[in-house]
Amino acid sequence: MATNSLPMVRALAVRKSYGSNQVLKSISLEVAQGEVLCLLGPSGSGKSTFLRCINHLESIDGGRIYVGEELMGYRQSGDTLHELHPKDIAKQRQSIGMVFQRFNLFPHLTALENVIEAPVGVAGVSKADAVVKAQALLAKVGLQDKADHYPSQLSGGQQQRVAIARALAMEPKLMLFDEPTSALDPELVGDVLDVMRDLAKSGMTMIVVTHEIGFAREVADTVVFMDQGVVVESGNPKQVLDNPQEARTKAFLRSVL
Repeated sequence: MATNSLPMVRALAVRKSYGSNQVLKSISLEVAQGEVLCLLGPSGSGKSTFLRCINHLESIDGGRIYVGEELMGYRQSGDTLHELHPKDIAKQRQSIGMVFQRFNLFPHLTALENVIEAPVGVAGVSKADAVVKAQALLAKVGLQDKADHYPSQLSGGQQQRVAIARALAMEPKLMLFDEPTSALDPELVGDVLDVMRDLAKSGMTMIVVTHEIGFAREVADTVVFMDQGVVVESGNPKQVLDNPQEARTKAFLRSVL
């Protein structure tokens, strides 16, 4: 884990509601550079919403989220926050890779074309350079022989690995994973988790919403258990998974193990 003193992610008293439903109730946490944080909790606990707030796919109703030195989604004037122009938000997002439950690949593009789309179209990388990099990334996720395949010709696990390669193509400083294996058949989960393990070993800062307790135990530096929009318990995997202190954490782990 890197020792740079500035956290990669800093959430301060983040709140988010949909109408009268308060989904996030003053969430505060930090993720150091090079750290892997796994977010666990029952469905509806606010994990995915929090993840989407980090790169401002969801606006927040209170608090602050910083990625590095940048206040995400807003500029501050005195005590008041003003939401940034969508163009500026999109620029902030370029340094954050996100992998979703559903793979969200462009169905009309091949695996290779999916991976080069953002570097060429958003970052202005030459197509030739983007192709070389995309081929290396597809090799990294074990799909160098599938470059010319369309999403419909790939298994779910292969599509998800293309989605990871696509996120990495923008050279992000932070990777967000929103239950990346939950839509996969059980026998395909391992290949995706292997790619994520390798990423963690390479020093990538990662926040992973997951139900894969074994992965969290093995790869996470920090495990955070959320329920009903609050952080119930957090610590290293041994503390939270093997010796939970809170009744809600114990009940959740009993239900999933």
